[in-house]
Amino acid sequence: MSKLLTSWAAALLLAAPAAQAALAVGAAAPSFTVEAATGGKAHPFDLAEALKRGPVVVYFYPKAFTSGCTLEAKQFADAMPQFQAAGVSVIGLSTDDIPTLKRFSEEACRSAFPVGADANGAVMRAYDARLAVLPNTADRISYLVTPDGRVAAVHEAMAASGHVPAMLKAAQGWRASQPSRP
Repeated sequence: MSKLLTSWAAALLLAAPAAQAALAVGAAAPSFTVEAATGGKAHPFDLAEALKRGPVVVYFYPKAFTSGCTLEAKQFADAMPQFQAAGVSVIGLSTDDIPTLKRFSEEACRSAFPVGADANGAVMRAYDARLAVLPNTADRISYLVTPDGRVAAVHEAMAASGHVPAMLKAAQGWRASQPSRP
């Protein structure tokens, strides 16, 4: 019976239409601080502090260690050199607990970027990143937030494969639009 329910839930998630992201391009991105993990170690992550160093991709995903979320994390890890070349950092957010994210940060994220625990879903709600059919679970939405705290790009799709290319293109476009630095 459990396998039947799991299959049904997976089919429901794939069939559910994605909601429009509430944060449009140009909107103010809500600031947040969460407990995060990188390379198996817990630490605080503060968006305002990270934005002082450059743009941040804030991506939401439903659940660590599921096939799509693991694929997406590995794709972000593989693309980190390109994000770093554009001066962009990345954080993934879900409602998973920090012990789970410590393992996920090593195994799926390959210690390349932090994943944050949005245990009570406050950040998810602020970014309107709740999954319509499971409101206590994050939808798959990625935002590029620029140093001025504005949303520069949004990609919302349940398919994990499009998020990294979309955010990388947005990050490189943002970098190309910036005045040359001495």
